[in-house]
Amino acid sequence: MKLATMPRQPFVGLAAMAAVGIIFAEFFSPSGFVLTALTIFTLVCAIAVIWWPRLIATYLIVGAGFFLLHNFTTRDMEGQQLVAELGNRPRVVTATGAVITEPKIAPNGFATFLFKLESIDLEGRNERTDAVWQVRWRGAPEFGDELKLSGTAEPIAPPRNPGEFDMRSYLERRDVRRLLFVRYAEDGTLIRHGGGNAILRLAQKSRIWMQNALFRDLGNAPEVQSFLSGIVLGLRHQTPEDIEEPFQQTGTLHLFAVAGLHVGIVATLLWMLATVARLSRKTAAAVIIPLLFFYAAVTGLHISSVRAATMASVLIGGLFFERKVFLANSLAAAAFFILCWNTTELFSTGFQLSFAVVGAIVLFADPFFRFLQRWGAVDPFLPPNLLRGPRRWMHSGYEWLCGGASVSLAAWLGSLPLILWYFHLVTPISLLANLVVVPIAFFVLAVALLSLIATPLLPWLAVIFNNANWALATLVVGIVHLFAQIPGGHFYVGPLHLGKSSAKITVLDVGAGAAVHVRTNGRDWLFDCGSERSYDRVVREYLQWAGVNRLSGLFLTHGDSLHIGGAGELLRDFPRAHLIDNLAPDRSFVHRELQRLLKQRGRKVDGLAAGDDFRLSHKVTARVLFPPRGFAAATTDDQAAAIRLFVAPANFALFMSDSGTDTERALLKNDFDLHSDILIKGQHHSGFSGSSPFLDAVRPQLIVATSQDFPAHERISDEWAQQVRARGIKLFRQDETGAVELKFSGNEWSARAYLTGETFRSASR
Repeated sequence: MKLATMPRQPFVGLAAMAAVGIIFAEFFSPSGFVLTALTIFTLVCAIAVIWWPRLIATYLIVGAGFFLLHNFTTRDMEGQQLVAELGNRPRVVTATGAVITEPKIAPNGFATFLFKLESIDLEGRNERTDAVWQVRWRGAPEFGDELKLSGTAEPIAPPRNPGEFDMRSYLERRDVRRLLFVRYAEDGTLIRHGGGNAILRLAQKSRIWMQNALFRDLGNAPEVQSFLSGIVLGLRHQTPEDIEEPFQQTGTLHLFAVAGLHVGIVATLLWMLATVARLSRKTAAAVIIPLLFFYAAVTGLHISSVRAATMASVLIGGLFFERKVFLANSLAAAAFFILCWNTTELFSTGFQLSFAVVGAIVLFADPFFRFLQRWGAVDPFLPPNLLRGPRRWMHSGYEWLCGGASVSLAAWLGSLPLILWYFHLVTPISLLANLVVVPIAFFVLAVALLSLIATPLLPWLAVIFNNANWALATLVVGIVHLFAQIPGGHFYVGPLHLGKSSAKITVLDVGAGAAVHVRTNGRDWLFDCGSERSYDRVVREYLQWAGVNRLSGLFLTHGDSLHIGGAGELLRDFPRAHLIDNLAPDRSFVHRELQRLLKQRGRKVDGLAAGDDFRLSHKVTARVLFPPRGFAAATTDDQAAAIRLFVAPANFALFMSDSGTDTERALLKNDFDLHSDILIKGQHHSGFSGSSPFLDAVRPQLIVATSQDFPAHERISDEWAQQVRARGIKLFRQDETGAVELKFSGNEWSARAYLTGETFRSASR
């Protein structure tokens, strides 16, 4: 098609130039004087273009305008100014303000929410501010509540391990730069209920009413309730991870993001109601558009729902103004208006995924459909009305299949680069899963909306709809879990590494516990896996980031729950992992429960003792130095396994877990060769480990050690740290470094602190 004959779609160019202007503003931040001069020049050019319109000039002015807008909105914001005044250390403050997001209540009773400040009391001074902080409080606030909170304002912690979600950067994009930690419920006082935005408050109350209506007669089905909350109302934070993860692995997680499918069904039902009420097209459009945005507010004003509501409004607005509307122009208009509202949304994962997927569908779905249609097309000279019986049904079914497959393929291609970048995941099974699941999800949404309509009029009918949804939701969850278990249906892809290395060891920062990942020649081993909480929040995300699809083995050093508490979950994720356990008898309840569970599953467990070797790869071999077979001790820390790792051709690393001075004396007494380049250790419950005779025998160049402020014995003492440094040994204490990455190549190795970026290289031999 020639350019001159193409329909005008002005918002495509406007949205593209807006994105270009914002990206330039990220890299170039001129001084205030230059910004003012550029603003005046841009305004003059804009006035000139109004009188003498030129397309290229218009696009350049839009790009310049968004360059200026992004610079002005991200420069000297309230949060930045307040942080500059408070400094980088924690400060005790009393803050007054309002809850501006729906609080998320954790199992430990703490509520997390965003808090728009009105004033803070700091060191006897009261200061007015409009900054927004994140708050954790053991209370029960509601959206819009005005509160007075006393607590500690502290910097938001950065990620301490590879693969962790960077909450700090995410919140900084929204100028949220401090966490106010309020330890006790009595440290907060309610000033009044019912504050905040009236429309958003009404939306939240409507959401609660909708949840109660959808859950009626489903009290014994929490999994179905969580699924319905996510798919109908977009409440992903109420969906447990064991339900959400299979949807992510099958590429169907978009069902929990209220988007085009959800808004389209709502718009269709509203249009049907308007037709029954015999409203004119213009009146129906004027009524439906505000209701669509209210539905977006009910579902949390996420980017996908705002985008879908904006697109639907543009399409319906075409009926109001009696103009033809094009999908690409509508999508670009939605992007343009969202960026006008908040330029930083361009860098959010939700914005990028939402527009990439829909953009790919707009561009590629029709070409894919025409290509697939050719394979089963009937004779073009045969009139369609002559198709009869099964042949007509087969043709209609094939057309439907081609339509669904083309949309699914286009959406998968559009999301693939971003899913790979952000989640390190490839989901080829999503092409099939979406074909099966999305039609059922359509009926789930339709039945849910019918239930909401029927609840105030015919409650008994709403109960019937809810039970029908129970069946549909159970079917969807079952299908998704089935697809998630198909071999090769999904796989994780780790970061690309340049250069060759014989081994890589990552000592994760999981507090007082331990989880050490060893990768060598395509094989992946774990030495301990952290507590159950650490595994869920750190270790699993790290393994996905690292592209570990098959775990070769797991070595459990001792029965401490902070070291092995996550083993049950890990073995469910990696059922074929070779398991090696420290079989020294202990009184650990967690260890006994794990052994009972493994026995029930019929899992084979190898028990190794001092003197046993096991090979991780042809370049890496491990030798167990402690405990000897049948050894018993009063505490599990004194039974912890000590393992010496040999990395060819001549590198050694010593894993001591939580061993103390008693174990160190036993190793010295048995005259083991302890010399190692790297010592990786935890803290003994007594607080004593890393004795001088032991360090003399090991002679490490580097020590990687856990360190925690609480309890006291988990913290490295200043005296011991000074002794280590006096010996010329580099100390990476993980309360300062976070995770530590060790890379071995030939006779050399290097260590890098994840949190600080500090790099230490081995001394020449």
